[in-house]
Amino acid sequence: MNELSRILLFMLSCVLSHNFIFARFLGCCSFLGVSSKVETAAGMGLAVTFVMGLASLFTWVVYHGVLVPLGLEYLSTLSFVLLIASLVQLVEMYIKKSSPSLYKSLGIYLPLITTNCAVLGVAILNVNNDYNLLYAVLNGVFGALGFLLAIVLMAGVRERLEVADIPKPLRGFPISLIIAGLMSVAFMGFSGLGG
Repeated sequence: MNELSRILLFMLSCVLSHNFIFARFLGCCSFLGVSSKVETAAGMGLAVTFVMGLASLFTWVVYHGVLVPLGLEYLSTLSFVLLIASLVQLVEMYIKKSSPSLYKSLGIYLPLITTNCAVLGVAILNVNNDYNLLYAVLNGVFGALGFLLAIVLMAGVRERLEVADIPKPLRGFPISLIIAGLMSVAFMGFSGLGG
């Protein structure tokens, strides 16, 4: 298999078989909290994609360019959290300025990207898997696109459930958990993809 095929398979596996929501179970709070409307879910997914892509780049550079040469690898989690918090603040300011309606609809979940475990998880996975810079950034961007896919699919299903005849005890959060579980099982079909 040539390098281009490996890269394409890696990108596809980041979206499908190593999906942060359905395979790694990271980022579930915002997944369940913001997935009631497709428009809001797409905005959140794009914001997470931007932050995870940049976080993967900057955390890789800081880890390999600063922490490793100085023997300070034990400070990686702290430095990653500080970098991610800074990136989220930049994204929040941009969305507030460019799309006030999206900013209002995302509400508390936008600042919570800082504590979204998928964003920190991708930085730690990049270090633990010893990815080079290209694979680290691809893991961040395409892992986040998998998050975007998951949250938009869930929002689409939840919008349709609003008009469905669901038994009273299952309405709201319980049916959302059932649907998320079924979607996770469906994504298991991609488990052999990309190793």
